[in-house]
Amino acid sequence: MSTLSDERRDEVRNIFQAFLKRRNKRQTPERLAVLDEMYRTDEHIDADELFVRLKQKGADVSRATVYNTLDLLLECDLVVRHQFGKNQSKYEQAYSYWQHDHLICLDCNELFEFCDPRLQSVQEMVAEVYDFEIKHHSLNMYGHCQRVECPNREEAEEATSAAS
Repeated sequence: MSTLSDERRDEVRNIFQAFLKRRNKRQTPERLAVLDEMYRTDEHIDADELFVRLKQKGADVSRATVYNTLDLLLECDLVVRHQFGKNQSKYEQAYSYWQHDHLICLDCNELFEFCDPRLQSVQEMVAEVYDFEIKHHSLNMYGHCQRVECPNREEAEEATSAAS
């Protein structure tokens, strides 16, 4: 469940409604349902997963509305889109967003978030060297998790052994 307070969720909703008004876009219940569902989860979620969740909750929303609303939420900086490898784009909340990076397991596609303040130092140094104003960064590292419960770990180990 989302760690965002009800007060913060109201702020997010107000930001989105003001954005829609400035753009002369309608504030439909379906668009607000997409926003609300995005802010009910702390997970990275793709548009199809979001659509299914909304349908399961009885929302009268089309797949096109989900995709179009996600585009609007990207424009007003309320969600961020990630492309992890060849997988479908994943979205996550961007309001009260803490900068973090990702480890992605090539075997089970598990996603691990991490934050290391040294990366902020590197970012600041690079910005200074290149006289560049960095707004945000994205760092994704791909590899093989070493968790015992990784469902595809044995298959990956067998494939590596067979290739050698």
